Amino acid sequence: MAERGLIGSVALFDVYEGGQLAAGEKSVGIEVLLQPRERTLADAEIEAVCARIAASVAKATGGRLR
Repeated sequence: MAERGLIGSVALFDVYEGGQLAAGEKSVGIEVLLQPRERTLADAEIEAVCARIAASVAKATGGRLR
């Protein structure tokens, strides 16, 4: 997984199916806690890490951000 050294924990907090989602699709809410050990990350670094995590999830699962 992307950024393994920065990730303190990952938690699934919501799963939604139905409504306007296509059959067989679901919406999931995932919390990723970043815990850098060496220094505080700048906002731009956090945004870059989030983008790499989202890309890694998309590649592994076919999921996408809504």
